[in-house]
Amino acid sequence: MSKLPIINVPDPLLKTVSEPVAQVDDALRGLMDDMLETMYDAPGIGLAAIQVAVPKRLLVVDVADTEGERQPRFLVNPEVVWASDERSIYNEGCLSVPEHYAEVERPERIRVSYLDYDGKPREEEMDGLLATCVQHEIDHLNGVVFIDYLSKLRRNMIIKKVVKANKDAVIL
Repeated sequence: MSKLPIINVPDPLLKTVSEPVAQVDDALRGLMDDMLETMYDAPGIGLAAIQVAVPKRLLVVDVADTEGERQPRFLVNPEVVWASDERSIYNEGCLSVPEHYAEVERPERIRVSYLDYDGKPREEEMDGLLATCVQHEIDHLNGVVFIDYLSKLRRNMIIKKVVKANKDAVIL
């Protein structure tokens, strides 16, 4: 396994709608393993393939509370097939928008269909942080970043800060 570079806003790839995965094979499982290592190292609780510059409909998540109890999930071609009318608000962050957070309102519960790590079809109902995280990552697959839910003024301010922080970073 190896860590992959994570792209940041305003990289135009983050606005790309990712392509469906035709087949879950060893190469895709290798990518999923690398994405998981990258996510844990960042550290984060979710990562979409487009965030590592791979425009495929694939994401990894792990919302377990402690490192010793990791519960990684791999969702290939995920699709929300049902969403509750009840809403919840989370203060979301994103590995592609480092050190910036904002409250985003989403459905509290969802049902998602997807292929798992072995390519088997699954359908699962999710709630709480897992539902929020999966919706956030599916947004990435559709070219949407959480700051797109904010006002244009606030979104532009955050993007400028991320760009400035990247320019100010020392490259060794």
